[in-house]
Amino acid sequence: MKLLFDENLSPRLLLLLSSIFPDSTHVRDVGLASADDDTIWRYAQKYDFVIVSKDSDFHQRSFVKGQPPKFIWLRCGNGGTEEIVELLQCYQPNIERFAKDPDAAVIEVG
Repeated sequence: MKLLFDENLSPRLLLLLSSIFPDSTHVRDVGLASADDDTIWRYAQKYDFVIVSKDSDFHQRSFVKGQPPKFIWLRCGNGGTEEIVELLQCYQPNIERFAKDPDAAVIEVG
């Protein structure tokens, strides 16, 4: 499973989570820094990424458009990078099941 971290998240997450999500990337690393949600959505859809963000707009888009792509909604408020790492590590089994579920579009973490 490949995660695409939104701009509101630290690029450090790639290194910190590389052991459990090795094929992940950050929007800035694929030329999508400051891109609008629709552009990020289409990129994730085209390249089979699961979007990870604190942005509730992706949550709304998932209900309207469905999946793919799938969306991991981080519900940790102003939680820092270390808290996000802990959350994603803790929820990793749930995220793996979510990614394999053909009917699931959104998972809330936090």
